[in-house]
Amino acid sequence: MNPALGGLSACIRWVTPMLTAMGHPTEIVCLDAPGAPFLAEIPAPVHALGPTRLGYGYTPRLLPWLKKEASRFDAVIVHGLWQYHGLGVYRALSRSGFPPYYGFPHGMLDPWFKRHYPLKHLKKLVYWWIAERRNLQRAAGVLFTCEEERRLARESFPGSTYRECVVAYGTAAPPDEPERQREAFFQIQPGLRDRPYWLFLGRIHEKKGVDLLIDAYGQLAAQGTALPHLVIAGPCAEAAYLRQLQKRAATNCPPDTVVWPGMLTGDAKWGAFRGAEAFVLPSHQENFGIAVSEALACGTPVLISDQVNIWREVTGDGAGLAEPDTAAGTLQLLIRWRALDAAARARMREVARQTFQERFEIGAVARSLIAALQEPPSQVLPFPPHET
Repeated sequence: MNPALGGLSACIRWVTPMLTAMGHPTEIVCLDAPGAPFLAEIPAPVHALGPTRLGYGYTPRLLPWLKKEASRFDAVIVHGLWQYHGLGVYRALSRSGFPPYYGFPHGMLDPWFKRHYPLKHLKKLVYWWIAERRNLQRAAGVLFTCEEERRLARESFPGSTYRECVVAYGTAAPPDEPERQREAFFQIQPGLRDRPYWLFLGRIHEKKGVDLLIDAYGQLAAQGTALPHLVIAGPCAEAAYLRQLQKRAATNCPPDTVVWPGMLTGDAKWGAFRGAEAFVLPSHQENFGIAVSEALACGTPVLISDQVNIWREVTGDGAGLAEPDTAAGTLQLLIRWRALDAAARARMREVARQTFQERFEIGAVARSLIAALQEPPSQVLPFPPHET
C-alpha cells in the first residue's frame, strides 16, 4: 500500500470505504510491515502481514491469516501478479467452503513487458506454468480496467483460459479547495506561481517516456518558441536513472525551465494538477494510469500516448489528445496542444471534468466492482481458445 509504488494503492485506498458505505464492508490485507507510517492514513481496516522476504513478497503470516479469516468474507480480490500473495490465496481458498477469489492483474499481463524485458519474461513464463496460470484459471473471474487491457492480456502467455470481466477503475475526486491546493504547490515551487507549466506526475520509470517528453520539449524550445515550464514530479527508485534524465534536461532544454519537485502528495499534488496547463504522459505502457484520472478530476486536459490503455475513451470524449509513444509522436502531441486556441482549451477542461465523473469517479468504480462480484461466476465465460 506504499503510495510511492504507483497508483494502485490510491484506488484501493478510496474504493474500500466507498464499498463499505454502499453496504459491502471491505478490508485490506497487505504485505507491508505493520508499522509503516502510510498505513495510518488509510480510511479502511488494514491487516499488514509483512515485512516480506526475497523480493517475491513471501511472508509466512499470509496463509494462516487467510485460512482463519477468509470465511468472514463473500469474495476476495487479489491485486497484482507474479508474487506470493496470489499463490497464497490459491493455496488457502481453492478448496470448497471458502469464498471465491478474483484476480486483478492491473496491466501485469501486458505484452509490452514481454517485448522489452525478454529475460524477465522467461522467468515469468516458468512461473506462469508453475503457478500463475492455475491461479487465474481457478479464479471466479479476472478483472481488467478497460477493454484495451483485456484484449492485450491475451497476447502474453500461452494456455490462458480464465474468465474475463471489464470493470470501471479510477480514483476519488479531490477535495473542492482549489485555491488552498494551488497555494500548497506554490509553497514548494514559488517560481511557478505566475507562470504556466506542463506537468508530468507519477513514478519516474523508463516505461513512462519521460525521456521522450524532455527531448520533445527541448526540440520545441530550440525553435525559439516561448514555452510553459515543464514540471517532472514523482519518486524514482533508481538514482542513476534520475540523474541521467536530469542531465538530459540540462543539456537539451533552456536553463531552469525543467523543474524537479520530487514526489508530491496531498494538497500539493492536487495543486500541481489544478495549476497545470496540461498533464503529459507519453508512456510506453499503462494499463490505466491513475494520474490521468486525477488530472481529469481537476479539469486538466491530458496529453497521452496511445499506449495508455484508456486513450480511446479520453480522446473520444474530447478530454485530451493522444499520439504514438515515439519521439515524433511526443513532439506532435505538444505541437497539437500548442495549436489549440483558448476557447478549445477551455472546452477541453470542461469535458475533462465530465469524463472523470462519468467514467473514473470512485463511486462508479465501486458500483462496477460490486456488479462484477455479484454476477454468477458461470456467466463470466472464458475467451475462445483461438484467441489465446
